Amino acid sequence: MLSSPHDRFRVRVAALATAALSAALSCCGMAVSLSAQTNAAPLSSGTNAVAASATPSRSTSDTNSDVPSPAFAAVRKLLQLGKYDDAIVQLRALQAQDPAMAHISRELGIAYYKKGDYLAAATQFAKAQEENPGDQEATQLLGLSYYLAGRPAQAIPQLEKVQTWYASANVDAAYILGICYIQSKDYAHARGAFAKMFAVAPDSAASYLLTARMLLRQDFGPIAEQYATQAATIDSNLPLVHELLGELYLYQSKVPEAIAQFQAELAINPGYAAAYYKLADAESRLEKYDDAEKLLQRSIWLDPTSTGPYILLGKVLEKKGEAELSARALQRALSMDPNNPIPHHLLGQTYRDLGRAEDAERELKLAEQLQSHQNGKPE
Repeated sequence: MLSSPHDRFRVRVAALATAALSAALSCCGMAVSLSAQTNAAPLSSGTNAVAASATPSRSTSDTNSDVPSPAFAAVRKLLQLGKYDDAIVQLRALQAQDPAMAHISRELGIAYYKKGDYLAAATQFAKAQEENPGDQEATQLLGLSYYLAGRPAQAIPQLEKVQTWYASANVDAAYILGICYIQSKDYAHARGAFAKMFAVAPDSAASYLLTARMLLRQDFGPIAEQYATQAATIDSNLPLVHELLGELYLYQSKVPEAIAQFQAELAINPGYAAAYYKLADAESRLEKYDDAEKLLQRSIWLDPTSTGPYILLGKVLEKKGEAELSARALQRALSMDPNNPIPHHLLGQTYRDLGRAEDAERELKLAEQLQSHQNGKPE
């Protein structure tokens, strides 16, 4: 039941990617702020973005600064209440009464965007753009709608415009634009976007490493390995580049290669706790449990707040036949993360070794319940 380090790594980076996108969409420069009371909406297939209801906010440079009509005010009230379908019905009725009504397309786009129907939103924002080419907010939301609908190639031209308009939005726009480039397999432009995002030279080792991390988040593992290798070629002493290569090799079950990369990382970065933990994982796969235990102790000394080393230490100690110590390590992990099914499962096995059948049954049952709950959550 214990997942591989790469699986745990991907869970962590997926959460970070979600947080990063939420931060990007909430930035004032993007003219979109996430609602405090989010109503998640399903994404079209092919996108790894997080779907959230969003409330477009007026930019100071927005050319559509007309005072909204009372009809639009009523519609926006419905949107605030989450009554998206009712708002759309009202807007369609207004459109039927007066097809030339100003801003009706952009208001429909906003309603569909909040509902999570991003393709319909894109259609309306494209119309709004035709009606008023200077409507910068509609252009931003058109790009985001295409992105969230899983159409990165169509999002790119719109998002590229955003960067030229809002200097303060460049970092956020660069992130979303970079992801669109990755999804369109335009890796060179993705590297340029991330280099701009992190203020590094486009052809530097850092830009290759940063892009490799983003590629891995998007499940472009082979390309991520190429970019990480290029980063190491440019600068073999760049911190974290060997760690990334080690993770990739470990996922591919190239354990000796992974060990060499983690050792290279520690030679550069001896105070990095995670490298000791990952090296210990690699050593444990070769059944070098004594070496793994020493490495895990170092990782814990450097960072006692991470649960991973305690979990792996519990597994290693159980393999060594030291069940009491294993139980203590796993109990420590559970004190920090009580809803993690992995240490519960391992602790159940350890209790069996100790002859504590009732405790073992409790932990194993709890692990199964927690795992089922996690598996049942929508992605």
